Parts: sequence; structure tokens; C-alpha cells
Amino acid sequence: MFDIALVDTPFGLALDVAIIVTAVGWLLSILTRDYSWIDRMWSIMPSVYCLIVAIDLDFESARVNLMTAVALAWSIRLTLNLMVKGGYKVGHEDYRWVYLRENLGQLKFQVLNLTFTCFGQMAIVWLFTAPVHQAWQHAGQSLGWLDYLAAVLFLLFLAIETIGDIQMLRFQNNKKRLISEGAEVEQPFITTGFFRFCRHPSHTCEIAMWLVFYLFAISAAGEIWHWTGIGGVVLFLMFQTSTRFGEKLSLEKYPSYARYQEAVPIFIPNPLRIWRSRTGDS
Repeated sequence: MFDIALVDTPFGLALDVAIIVTAVGWLLSILTRDYSWIDRMWSIMPSVYCLIVAIDLDFESARVNLMTAVALAWSIRLTLNLMVKGGYKVGHEDYRWVYLRENLGQLKFQVLNLTFTCFGQMAIVWLFTAPVHQAWQHAGQSLGWLDYLAAVLFLLFLAIETIGDIQMLRFQNNKKRLISEGAEVEQPFITTGFFRFCRHPSHTCEIAMWLVFYLFAISAAGEIWHWTGIGGVVLFLMFQTSTRFGEKLSLEKYPSYARYQEAVPIFIPNPLRIWRSRTGDS
């Protein structure tokens, strides 16, 4: 369970790559004063780590190949979504970093940038990809029903997240159109589509996908508890913190967001709660 020896392993090499990428991202953030470089690398690196492991096995492990394939699908979706939102333009920062920089002061923000924004986030990315190391250790084990279940669930959550991205994009584009036309924006935040059932369907799917990714490791080793499952838990905790921080900013900007918070769960849909809020409104 706690055998974390990574010397001379492909996932150990992935850790070296992660450290180098993190250092580059941190240096770029200092030079450009744009603190979203790690955000741009976030969507790419899990696939890189999986590919490092797959290449080490000469693509002869069906399980590692399957894990790499779903990671690539995830990377493509997230990268395209970030591109559409202009996230790869230098100076196009995540609004949360802008808020923190303005409110923490330069020294405290730079400490946060070094510890969490750069090294912390990239460590989380490396950790939630770690089940591929467990699969590498048991590369001789053939695929089982749990692998197929993991792949189906991963792709299902990926599809839901993609649809949610499209719904959000349409909403934001329509909002921008109304503003440009000088029209009143009656509903400033999205509450339709998947957002009727939980306030952050994309975050729910992100957490679910990387928790499901650990099922591959369980199938490979035949054991439930292993250190490579830590990443999914840490990712869940990170989203708990970052999402609630984002909600705080939304509430400051839109006072009516409080009613949405009361009516709709943050992550996991609760049909009874939603039904009660609907009937209470009528």
C-alpha cells in the first residue's frame, strides 16, 4: 500500500518532468506577471505523464493504453474549452488570481503563487494521474470488467462535462450580445441545462472522472487501498476550497445568487431539494 519507490520508473520520470514544468510555469508567471501558466499546463500534463508510462511499456499494456486514451480525451476537451475562452492568451488570467493579487498584497500573493498556484497545483495533477503507475507495476495483468466500467464512467462524465461547457458558452455569448446591444441582462448567471441540477456540473464531473481513474489501479493490483488513490481525494478537497471561493465572488457580484444557492446543490444533484424549491416558487 505504501510502496512509493519511484527511482528508475517511468512515473518517477514523470515527476521529474512535473518539477521542470512547474519551475518554468513559475518563472513565466514572474516574467510576464500572468499567473495562469499552470492553468494552461493543467490540461496537458496528465496525458504527458500517461504517455511516458505507455512509451516505457512500448504500448504493450492494454490497461495503460486505455488509461492514456481516456486521459488524452480529457486533455483535448479541457484544452479546447480553455482555447475557446481565450485562456492561452498571455494576460488572460483566471479572475480568482486577479482578485487574490489585489486583496493579498504583492508579498503574500507571491508566496501563494510559488507554493500553491505553481508547485501545489502541479503536484495535484501528478498525484491524480498516479493510478497509471499502479497499472505499470502490474502491466502483465489483463483487462477486467472493472477496467471497462472505469472507461465507460470516465467517458460518461466527460460527455456530461462537454455538454455543460457548451451550455455555459452559449449562455455567456448570449449575455455578451445583450450587453453589446445595450439590453438588460435579467439573468446574469446560468441556471439552465445541467446547471438546474447542481451549481457546478463541470467540477462534479472533474472530481468524478479522476476518482473513477483509480478503478484502473484497483483492477490492476487487486487491492482497494493504495497511495496512488490519494490524488483523487486531494483533487476533491482542492475543488471544495476553490469552488467555494468562486461562489463567494459570485455572491459579491450577484446578490440574487444566494437564492440559487438555496435552491440548487453545489456538486451532487439532490432531486428532492430541487423539487421542493420549484414547488415553493410556484
